[in-house]
Amino acid sequence: MNSDTKRDTNSDMNTVYPAMRECASQAARIATAVPAGRLTAPTPSAEWDVRALVNHLVLYTSHGLEHRARRTEMPGTLTARDFTADADWPERYGVALESAVAAWGEPAVWEGDIGEGGGATPAATVAALMTLEMALHGWELARATGQEFRLSEGTAAFVLAVVDEYAEMYRQYDGFAEPLPVPASATTFDRALAASGRDPLWAVEGGADDQAEFAPARSATGGTPRGKG
Repeated sequence: MNSDTKRDTNSDMNTVYPAMRECASQAARIATAVPAGRLTAPTPSAEWDVRALVNHLVLYTSHGLEHRARRTEMPGTLTARDFTADADWPERYGVALESAVAAWGEPAVWEGDIGEGGGATPAATVAALMTLEMALHGWELARATGQEFRLSEGTAAFVLAVVDEYAEMYRQYDGFAEPLPVPASATTFDRALAASGRDPLWAVEGGADDQAEFAPARSATGGTPRGKG
């Protein structure tokens, strides 16, 4: 490995890893406050209720995140599992998230690609997209359960940059809806949500808190299909 490669690897880790840690912390916090009685409630992802959203979030942002770091296949038993069947799923998710984020704390993980052949993707790109997954689906879970997904300005700006860079790719696979307009007063994270086709003002009652501010008014349909980011 030459010095340039080493410097690039360190730069990638220094840019993405703090955002990954922050988003993981928020996702774990939101999970612990999900009421057991709300698993059938709607979410901003129209095709998912809270149970389906939790299962996607747990599977891909904890187990999937760690398997990608370790370059190992995720067992089929995990992909078919209903994590919410365990009453302590939030605590288990928190432990799994901590383990996954710790796996990405090794500098060597950020070197090279993840995957093989035409599906090989630079490790830093995988990390950025998985961090985006935590932010967007973590926000969906927060909104569906009356909570707030809070990000620092720096991490919100990182999420917005990733959305801007990969939005068209996601739309090719129906992962994002068309972007929504935002008012000048929108926060950086709200801009990221809107750019991904999500309505930042979605409310569990079925509409936005202030439909006039985000037009055209509609519930977000930007939730990603199963298995997508």
